[in-house]
Amino acid sequence: MKPAIHAMCGRRRGFTLIEILVALVVFAAMAAITWGALGQIARTRSALAAEQDRFAAIVRSMGDLERDLRQAIARPLRGNYGEPVPAVLGFADRIELSRLGYANPRAEPRSNIERVLYALDKHSLRRGRYAALDRAAGSVPEWRDLLDQVAEFRLRYLGMDGTWREQWPPRDVAPEELPRAIELRMRLEDFGELRRVLALPSTIPARGVGASGSVDMPALPPGPLPVLLPSGGRP
Repeated sequence: MKPAIHAMCGRRRGFTLIEILVALVVFAAMAAITWGALGQIARTRSALAAEQDRFAAIVRSMGDLERDLRQAIARPLRGNYGEPVPAVLGFADRIELSRLGYANPRAEPRSNIERVLYALDKHSLRRGRYAALDRAAGSVPEWRDLLDQVAEFRLRYLGMDGTWREQWPPRDVAPEELPRAIELRMRLEDFGELRRVLALPSTIPARGVGASGSVDMPALPPGPLPVLLPSGGRP
């Protein structure tokens, strides 16, 4: 009897084929679920990074435009053929202006005033600058792309009479006169419409004037008024 008992106890029972198959199926299901979750996390992180980069580009572009407008100066200039050019030459879809703050760390013999331009070209907002303030024949601006996926770029100009205009300057305004404020509307393909109203610091009036010419509005403060107003896009 004892040898039989020892023989039975000495035998080791292994896994059956069905048990191995069941274990493999469970492991494969768990691996598939884990892989799908990891893939979803990676796609979410990539989408968030792209949204963050896009928003940073929007903020940076609006900051460049705001800085240039806030540093506008009443300095007309001579064009390529000696013709007078106003300090601010604005249209409904583009603007050109003289601005202070042109950095000169090497103390070069040049002006600290810079002539800059903003325009929309093939759904891309671009910033241009001239190497010299008063131009020579053949002078062309150097362009830099700021923001893409721009569906529309519109500007309006508030004069001293309280009237919003699509162009600046009017015929009865001196070339060195700046608008009191500039309204910017930019419609993006992914974020909707952004709107800014910027008061030019050198022409802040004692009392505010609305688009209809009324004078019961508060005075325009130095700097931008309420900024990013999305409509039809994500906040």
